[in-house]
Amino acid sequence: MVTRLDYRNFQDVFGNGDTLPYDQHVNRDIESKRNALGGTLFIDRVFTALGIQRVKIYPPKDTRTLHDLYQQILDSKMSEQHKLSALYYLLLDHDEGMAARSKLSNNFASQMRMTKRYQIFMSGLWHMDRLQFKIALEYLGHPSLLPEFANNILATLVRHAEHNDYSLALAYYTSVQPALKWSSAIEMLFEALSRTDITEAFYFTRIQTDAVRQNLFEQLVSAALREASPSDAGARSAELISLPLDTHEENWLRAYLTTGEGRKLKRAKDTMIMKTIMSGDVALSQFGGSESSRALSGPWGIVLQGFRQGTTASDHGSGGGESQ
Repeated sequence: MVTRLDYRNFQDVFGNGDTLPYDQHVNRDIESKRNALGGTLFIDRVFTALGIQRVKIYPPKDTRTLHDLYQQILDSKMSEQHKLSALYYLLLDHDEGMAARSKLSNNFASQMRMTKRYQIFMSGLWHMDRLQFKIALEYLGHPSLLPEFANNILATLVRHAEHNDYSLALAYYTSVQPALKWSSAIEMLFEALSRTDITEAFYFTRIQTDAVRQNLFEQLVSAALREASPSDAGARSAELISLPLDTHEENWLRAYLTTGEGRKLKRAKDTMIMKTIMSGDVALSQFGGSESSRALSGPWGIVLQGFRQGTTASDHGSGGGESQ
């Protein structure tokens, strides 16, 4: 008969503690990851939630400090599943450091009948702390999870997006749909959206409170017109002015680009001219002749030329129509 582990017995969880995964090299690496994450690991947040004050006791330097951390976890007033989760995280360290041994974390979770979603969540946080964000998302996007630490997770994925690729942050937000409580988290997500998909970002502004909606809308306009790549500039600007703006948004756009901070943007004037044309408020012929080359610059000049040619072709096609 197999004796069940007792998590309240240090040796049942960690053995004699004479073979630790934490050496000088590993601990330095963990500290470097902590610095990369702004000074706080996700396990630090877990320990804080457990009421452990000396969170910097992690990573343990020796058996004594591991035992000290272990005892603080046990003394926590949190639920048993939360305590098991913290111990499970430490055993993931052991699995990583002693790969030749059997998976201690799996054995522990099985014998403790640890809730599966806690295993998934702690595995996700462990990979976040290792800056392995793609793997972490495979766990943290699981439908069984509650969106705990969602603001922190989203902010981290945005901050660590490589080459302006925000796909992981957007995938996390789309799959989890967390309620964002921080204004900074909302702005970070919005930055990712506005750099990736103008239309998606636009509809995101519409679900925000009136207190922040106009500010985000102006950020969207700025993001669209500041696009660095000339090849993308015309497309993103055209997408912006093609949005189904309501009266408030029309007024915000006009005010931002004519009298607000947006007037300093390089393509502010061109954008307003094209918006006016598309709205039908100004006849296209007003921009004909030599004035058109000075009215619009860059990508918009090409767009206007296409409009002019299309209109001219249409006029010829419908004017009199000589039979052949």
